[in-house]
Amino acid sequence: MTTILGILNVTPDSFSDGGRWQRLDDAVRHAAELVAAGAAVIDVGGESTRPGAQAVDPREEQDRVLPVVEALAREGIVVSIDTRNASTARAAVAAGAAIVNDVSGGLHDPGMFDTVAQTGARLVIMHWRGGADAEPVYADVVSEVRAELAARVEAALDAGVASERIVVDPGLGFAKTAAHNWQLLDRLDTFTELGPVLIGASRKRFLAALLPADAPVADRDAPTATVSALAARSGAWGVRVHDVAATRLALSVWEHWDSGGGRERS
Repeated sequence: MTTILGILNVTPDSFSDGGRWQRLDDAVRHAAELVAAGAAVIDVGGESTRPGAQAVDPREEQDRVLPVVEALAREGIVVSIDTRNASTARAAVAAGAAIVNDVSGGLHDPGMFDTVAQTGARLVIMHWRGGADAEPVYADVVSEVRAELAARVEAALDAGVASERIVVDPGLGFAKTAAHNWQLLDRLDTFTELGPVLIGASRKRFLAALLPADAPVADRDAPTATVSALAARSGAWGVRVHDVAATRLALSVWEHWDSGGGRERS
C-alpha cells in the first residue's frame, strides 16, 4: 500500500497554508485530522521552501517544530521532519521523529548525512539544484536527475546511512519546469531502481495549468490526488499531500482497480 505523508507546515509563509497551524493546539488537531483521513506519516516543516522564501535560522526552526514533533510522537503518530538542517534533524529525532525529509538532499548542510546515520532515522533524499528559484536547465531531465540523485544516495551510504532506510524524491517543482515535472512522473520506473520513491506534487504550480487561471490553490487537490494514484501505479512508495482524504480516495480507486475488486486493502 502506498504511504501517505500528510503535510503539516508550522510556518507563517508556506505557499498554500502558511500561518494556519502555527499554534501548537491547532497543529496537533490538524495532524489528528490528517491521520484520521488516512495519513500514515505526518511531515512537519518549520521553513518554507516556496519560491522567494527567506531562510530560517535553525534555532527558530526548532522552536517551531520541536513542540509539535514531541506532541505528535506522544500520541503515537509517525513523524517526518522536513528540514535542511542537521541540528534540527538531530533534535527532531530526539523528540520522536522517525524520518528526516531533506529537500536539499544533504547539499545544504554537509553534516546532514552523518547526523542521520548516527540517529538511525529513515532518510528522504530529494533532488536539489539550489531550491525552487534555481534555473531549470537540463539536456535530459530524467537521466540528469537520476544521476544526481544516485550520487547523493552514494554519499549517504558512505556516511553510514543504511540502504534500506533511504527514500528518493525527484524534487518536482524544484528547478523544474512543468514539462520537466511531467517527464519525471512519466519515468518513475527510472527512480524506483534507486530505492523507494516519494512524490511531492501537492498543490504545486505545474498543476495550476490544468485549472482556470483564477482557481484557488485548494482546487489543485483533485489533480494532486490523480497524480498520487498514477504515481502509486508506477511504483511510488509514498506521496506527500495536503488533502489526505482526496488522495486516500484516489488510491483506494486504484487499489480496487489493480486487484480487480477481488480483495480488500486497508
